[in-house]
Amino acid sequence: MKQPTIAFIGLGIMGRPMVGHLARAGYRLVAHTLEGVPQELLAMGVSERPSAMDAAREADIVILMLPDTPDVEAVLFGTLGVAEGAHRGTLVIDMSTISPVATRTFAQRLAVHGLRLMDAPVSGGEVGAKAASLTIMVGGSETDFALAKPLFEKMGKNVTLVGEVGAGQITKAANQMIVALNIATVAEALSLAARMGADPARVRQALMGGFASSRVLEVHGERMIKGTFEPGFRIRLHRKDLRIIAASAEAVNQAAPLTAVCQQLMNACAAMGAEDLDHSALIKVYGALGAAAREQGAAAQRMAA
Repeated sequence: MKQPTIAFIGLGIMGRPMVGHLARAGYRLVAHTLEGVPQELLAMGVSERPSAMDAAREADIVILMLPDTPDVEAVLFGTLGVAEGAHRGTLVIDMSTISPVATRTFAQRLAVHGLRLMDAPVSGGEVGAKAASLTIMVGGSETDFALAKPLFEKMGKNVTLVGEVGAGQITKAANQMIVALNIATVAEALSLAARMGADPARVRQALMGGFASSRVLEVHGERMIKGTFEPGFRIRLHRKDLRIIAASAEAVNQAAPLTAVCQQLMNACAAMGAEDLDHSALIKVYGALGAAAREQGAAAQRMAA
């Protein structure tokens, strides 16, 4: 069976290694990105095209890996976009993390052009993208999933068809909620432990053997203790995801109070100038809040005296 030609649009931190895996697997790839296709991918046989329209025109499958919902909309429906170039019957796979509500609308708009949409957001960050170990959460038809699964298996390890179009983004939203709340809880617990005079490293070590153990406590807890916040997943991007979740919850009148609190903590972290640090840097907010509270308490005592 002849392998499909793939157009890949968006070669950022995640997209670059994902394209590399597909190229090594022997797929014919055409690509478009604003920054230009990196030389190492060109050397692997990836061909650069000047627009999303030009890339889509040659493709059987179009894959998007873009930062946010407006970027996906612009690439799909804007001037020189995918909808202008793709031939009828093309499968569009959006691996970005965007709004589930918008995803369903985009599917309807693409159908007018005879195009099919599958949403397949990922979890695993840059490390997972480089190692081809991403978790891929898919929304789409069984038929399209069967067509796309060989591609997904070149980029990830845990590939699951969750449901119809939009289900992938809903699952990714749930993932980001759980991760954010875990990070906030670990930061809060370690901050309190340190303030009360316990060694947070030993507290973490003890907790890793109990029911509180988690991947976040293991990896991000260590980063918090060491103060090493080189980005694996930036606070700026997690804030974007939480904004999407807040809007999605509002659209269906579903309360998400814990996520809202975590969103405000990340907003505070960004206000401190830390939005391009790893999301484990959320612990910085607890230090700032604690210091501010103690200063207010001391000021109140001075005034009372």
